[in-house]
Amino acid sequence: MSRIVECVPNFSEGRQKEVIEAIATAIGSTAGCNLLDVDPGISTNRTVYTFVGSPESVVEGALNGARVAFQLIDMSRHSGEHPRLGALDVCPFIPVQGVDMLDCIECSKQFASRLTSELQVSVYLYGASATQEHRKTLPQIRAGEYEGLQEKLAKPEWAPDYGPAMLMPTWGATVTGARKVLIAYNVNLLATKEQAHRIALNIREQGRRDTEPGRLQNVQAIGWYLEEANIAQVSINLTDPDVTPLHSVYQECCNDAKELDLAVVGSQIVGLVPLAAMLETAEYYLQYENLFILEEDQKIRLVIDRLGLNSLGNFNPKERIIEYIVNEADEDGPLESMSVKDFVLTVAGRTPSPGGGSVSALVASLGASLSTMMGFLTYGNRKFSHLDSEMRLLIPQFYSAMKKLTPMVDADAAAFNRYMSAMKLPKSTEEELQFREKMMKETLMMCVKVPITVIKTVNNVWPALKKLAEIGNFSCKSDLQVGAKCMETGAWGAYQNIMTNVDSIQDDDIKAELWYITINR
Repeated sequence: MSRIVECVPNFSEGRQKEVIEAIATAIGSTAGCNLLDVDPGISTNRTVYTFVGSPESVVEGALNGARVAFQLIDMSRHSGEHPRLGALDVCPFIPVQGVDMLDCIECSKQFASRLTSELQVSVYLYGASATQEHRKTLPQIRAGEYEGLQEKLAKPEWAPDYGPAMLMPTWGATVTGARKVLIAYNVNLLATKEQAHRIALNIREQGRRDTEPGRLQNVQAIGWYLEEANIAQVSINLTDPDVTPLHSVYQECCNDAKELDLAVVGSQIVGLVPLAAMLETAEYYLQYENLFILEEDQKIRLVIDRLGLNSLGNFNPKERIIEYIVNEADEDGPLESMSVKDFVLTVAGRTPSPGGGSVSALVASLGASLSTMMGFLTYGNRKFSHLDSEMRLLIPQFYSAMKKLTPMVDADAAAFNRYMSAMKLPKSTEEELQFREKMMKETLMMCVKVPITVIKTVNNVWPALKKLAEIGNFSCKSDLQVGAKCMETGAWGAYQNIMTNVDSIQDDDIKAELWYITINR
């Protein structure tokens, strides 16, 4: 698995196109960095860059962007709606894949050390990298902003973590650290800046003061006016979307706006958003409006519509959702992506993989597909309208099984190929022999776990299949019969695949699971 870190530097320039593009070029041309998004704001006079890469690459990419900004941005002339401390205002590092928060803390410290060493600027650590509790959040560190920085630097408790305690007027100071995924989110209002800020004070965790906290945890917010769009915005940072999701923030803003007789005209996601946050919001509207949607792309479309994410520009999920960008090349396995003809010819080739395990997974997935089809041909049909509520319960089970079984086609082939590679490892020395034995055991476990997943998935959906056979659209009887036989055959093939390797298995937990499957098949 690749080690991927996301970096989201915010530079204090959103109006001069040549400066914005120069920084983007510096980041994007860094080896190992993939620049995903550049989001400038005229009123905020600020641009948010989003890029990913290995830990080493993103540190270098951030430094390259900072080097250009050091030459082209002058903070002594800067003004804008967004709070800021410096030319490179904040530079967070976020774990994405194959890394953890400790890796990102190390990234932030390496970045801070190299930035101050090269440019002699002041740097504060925040978030998971923070060294002191009173300066852990961005609002704490940004208090007083650039204009109050010289006075702040003179105080011992505000000495920077890296670099001199001295103001560089053209730069200001930079904040860097490690954090979880943050969603930058704005709710649009036909209102004044003051009215938007009033709503921000109501919802943000900090509230108005210590004695009057806001309603939503892990939410930072201010109100501002977006001159280029002629609207006000409640500008929000969701610092932990697992605690306070997108729909909660949007609905709270809508409720407050209604009390003030203000119109909400959509919302805006700045930069990128995690897929999980979009799907959680979709689930909220599905339940709230009693909707029935299974396809992921339709759920995303629902969220775009309900939150009005196209209000200030086209929201393209393929360009704005992190997982769709990072994992685009790995969306489907090589076998899953084949045409039917190519897959059949590949199975027929003079190689042992793909073999019975992959075919069993495919056959089982086709059985789940046929069951899903019968469910949909019953649901929404006026003749069977009295069954709609039951179909809403049954169809998702078949659909989920289909989505779970299909990747097993590639997983089985990959597990077998790894096992064959382990068998070919050298065994000339005792050390080589031990390593080969270790790898063979590990890969054998993978070979067994895939068919176990196939069997469990079929077993779990079987009660729903029996229910569908009792009440479903009878004109699809033969389709369901084929589907049932496909799932039964897929499970039988997976079981035979396991039994081929059972004598070589030494793991007690796997043996117990196999025993359970044997007596319950």
